[in-house]
Amino acid sequence: MAKKASEHVTYYQNKNGPTIGTLTRKVLEQDGLYFKDLDGSGIFQPFDDWRLPPAERAKAYVKTLTTEEKLGQIFISDWRTAAKQSDKSKLDESGCLDEGEFHGKTIFGEQHLPGTSTLLKDWWARHLILRENPGPEDLTNYLNQLHALAEECEHFVPVQVVSNSRNENGELVYGMNDASDVFAAWPGTLGIAAAVRGDSIEIIDRFADCVRREWDAAGLKKGYMYMADVVTDPRWQRTYGTFGEDPKLISEILEHLIPRIQGSSEGVTPDGVAMTVKHFPGGGPRENGFDPHYSMGQWNVYATPGSLEKYHLPPFQTAVDQKTSSMMPYYSKPSKEKSAQQKSLKGTDVEMKPLGFAYNEFFIEQVLRKEMGFEGYINSDTGIVHNMCWGVEMLDEAERIGFAVNYAGVDLISGLFDIEQGKEAMARAANGYYDTHPVPEGFTKEQLVLTPEALDRAVTRTLTELFALGMFENPYRDPANAKAVISDTKADWDEAMQVHRKSVVLLKNDGVLPLSKEKTEGKAVYAECFCKKEDQAEKATEALRKALGEEMTLAETPEKADYAILLISPSSGEYFNATPGYLELDLCDKKTVCNVDEMGRPTADTHEETTVANVYRIQAIADAVHKNGGKVIGNINVTLAWQVGNVEPHLDALTVGFDTYPSAVLDVITGRFAPVGRLPLTLPRGDEVLKVDANGVCISPNDVPGYDKDLYIPDCLKDENGKAYAYRDSMGNYYELNFGLTC
Repeated sequence: MAKKASEHVTYYQNKNGPTIGTLTRKVLEQDGLYFKDLDGSGIFQPFDDWRLPPAERAKAYVKTLTTEEKLGQIFISDWRTAAKQSDKSKLDESGCLDEGEFHGKTIFGEQHLPGTSTLLKDWWARHLILRENPGPEDLTNYLNQLHALAEECEHFVPVQVVSNSRNENGELVYGMNDASDVFAAWPGTLGIAAAVRGDSIEIIDRFADCVRREWDAAGLKKGYMYMADVVTDPRWQRTYGTFGEDPKLISEILEHLIPRIQGSSEGVTPDGVAMTVKHFPGGGPRENGFDPHYSMGQWNVYATPGSLEKYHLPPFQTAVDQKTSSMMPYYSKPSKEKSAQQKSLKGTDVEMKPLGFAYNEFFIEQVLRKEMGFEGYINSDTGIVHNMCWGVEMLDEAERIGFAVNYAGVDLISGLFDIEQGKEAMARAANGYYDTHPVPEGFTKEQLVLTPEALDRAVTRTLTELFALGMFENPYRDPANAKAVISDTKADWDEAMQVHRKSVVLLKNDGVLPLSKEKTEGKAVYAECFCKKEDQAEKATEALRKALGEEMTLAETPEKADYAILLISPSSGEYFNATPGYLELDLCDKKTVCNVDEMGRPTADTHEETTVANVYRIQAIADAVHKNGGKVIGNINVTLAWQVGNVEPHLDALTVGFDTYPSAVLDVITGRFAPVGRLPLTLPRGDEVLKVDANGVCISPNDVPGYDKDLYIPDCLKDENGKAYAYRDSMGNYYELNFGLTC
C-alpha cells in the first residue's frame, strides 16, 4: 500500500506568515516568502498572494476556472470514507478513499456516483458532507488524502468537508447528530443552554474553544452548526437541536459561540472553523409541529402580529453581526393566508410569497443581505432540488437550480451532485429551450437560467471562505496531533462532564434530595429505566443498576425498596416521517390520539402512540415504595417539551436532563454535585393547551415562545395566577422558562 498523504507533506515556513503545506504543488518564492502555485502556471499571481484579502483573491481566482470547474463547486452532498466500502479492492492505494461506484437511491433521490478520484478530478466537486464517525487519525488521513487529490488538478482548490455538530451527546439521528464519542461530548444543546442559564455564559466560551481546537486539529474546517431557531411550537421534532425558546439567550450564546469557533469577531481565521448557522428565518413557527421534511410541514405560519420581528429574526441578526461564514435557509415557505402582517427588523412589511426560503429572493436578498447586512454565502438545506422543493414544484430540476442560484441568491446547493442539471440550467440561456418549452407561469426565463455572472458570484463566495481559512496555503493536519488533541486531552472531556452536571435541572424536591450516603445507609434502592422501546429500557436498567450497585444496596423489587430511582427517556415520532397525527408530547403508552388529514387538520380516525413503554408502571412502583414510607426520584430526558402530568405526581423529586450523561444525573441525585441548571424552554401543562380545532388552529399560538403563550390563551384556561400554558406541579412550581430549584 502506498504511503498516505499525511506521511509526505512538505512544509515551508514563512517568517511572520502562514506555513505552506504541499505534496505535489509547486511552491513559488517572492519577496523572500513562499507561496503556493494555485493555477500551476509557475507564475506568481495575485490569487497566490496570501497577503491579500481573501475576497480579492477569490474574485481573481474564479476568473481562471473553467465553467465545468465552477459548476462542480455549487453542489454539496454526502460522501463516504473508506470505512463504508466493504470491498477493500475498491479503495485507493492509501486505503483512505473509496473508489467504488454507487448506483441507487438515497432519501434525496436516485443517483449514479463515481469513485472519489473521479468525483474530485472529473466532476470537480469540492464540497462534501461527512456523516460517518471515524476516529481522529482516520478522519485526518481521509481529509489529507482528499486535498492531495485536489493538488493533482490543474487548478488547486482544497476540499471543504462539512459536518453537523460532533461535540454533543445524544442519539445518532441523520442530519442532526452524525457522530458520537470521538470528539469531547457535551450535553445536548438544550442542556448547554440550561447550564448557561444556571451558571454563566463562560460555558459557551469554553465549549466553543473546545470545538474549534478539536475540529481544526483534525482538519475539519466547516460545520453545519448551530441552530439559531427559537422554539415556539413545542411539537417540532428538531427542538432538541436548539438552544431553547428564549431569543435573548440564543442571541447571547451565538454572540460568544460564533467568533470563538470561527477564530475572530471579524470572521474565520486559519485556525478557526467556519460555521453555517441554520435555519433562516427560523424553523420554530411550525404548524402544530409538522416539519418541512414532509409536505404537511411546508408552511411557516406567523399568526401573531410581530412574531417574526420579535422572536425569530433577532438571533439571526446576532449571527450576521458576528460574521457567520454562511447561512442555511429552511425548507419551508411563509404562509400569507394564515399569517398576520409581519415586519422585518428594519420595519419593512414582509412579503409572504409562497416560496421555500432557499428560493425566496425577498427573504434572502432584501431581508438577510440588504437589511440585516449578511455578507457570507447561502448554503441550502439538503434536498431542495428534489424532495423538499416547496413553492417551486412546478419547475423541473434544472429550473430549480437556476432559480435558486440566479434569482434567489443561493451559493451552495445541498442534496445531490446535480452537475448535469446545472449544465442544463446554463445551456438554456442560449440553446433555444424556451422557444419550444413554455416558461412556467409566474416565472421569467431570466429567473430560471443559470448565468455565468451568478455562477461566478456563488463560487467566489465559497472560495472566499477557503482563502480565509488558510486552506489554500495548508489544508493538511497531523493525524498524531489530531489524536492527541481530540482523544488524549482529558481536560476537554472533564470540562464537558462538568457541564453535563450543570445541565441537570431540579424541578421538584419534597425533602428527598440530595440522596446522600447517610440517607441510603442500611436502606435498599430500586432502580429502573423507561424508554420508548422495552429492549432499550432493559439495557439501560442493567447499566443503571450496575452503576448504583457500587455504592448502594439494591432492591430487586419496589416492594422491598426504601428509595426508587427512575430514569425516563421518552421518544416521539421519527425525523423524516410524520406520525399519523400530531407529534405526541404526553408521557404515554398506547394512548389513543386523532389522525390528521393531508392539510394537517384533525380527523375522526385514531391511532395509538407510545412515548414511554410501560409508563404506568411508574405509579405502581411509587405506590409500592410509598407504602414502605420511602421516596421516589425521577429524571426525564428532555429532547422535546414533554407533558409530565402522568409521571410528576407520583414522584417526590424530579430532575430533568438534556441528553445528559446518566452518571451526571446521578451525581446530582446523590449530592456529589449541587443542581444549578434552569429550564431553557417551558413544559406545557397538557393536551388542553395544545388542542387543535377543526381548522388546524392551535389554542396556543405556534409562533410564540412558551413564556409568552399566556398572552394569547383564553382566560378560561388560566389559574388564579393568570397562568395557563406552563405545567404546575403538585408543590405549586411552574415548569416554565428559567425555572430550577437548588438544594
